Amino acid sequence: MYVCICNNVTDSQIRLAVESGARSLRDVRQSLNVASQCGKCGQCALRIIRDEILSSEADDNTLSSAAA
Repeated sequence: MYVCICNNVTDSQIRLAVESGARSLRDVRQSLNVASQCGKCGQCALRIIRDEILSSEADDNTLSSAAA
């Protein structure tokens, strides 16, 4: 789904940026220019970033528990 219409940024691109190390809206803005024009997508992008970080942390915890 398109999150930032101004810069043609999708939720998949945002998720990939987080997987690649982005940890904040500022990080994602630097790599994808999301929320750099009108800013209406900022809250949606932030939710995606937070969800992806939480999902990644949950996956890490699951892997750690399985390995123990």
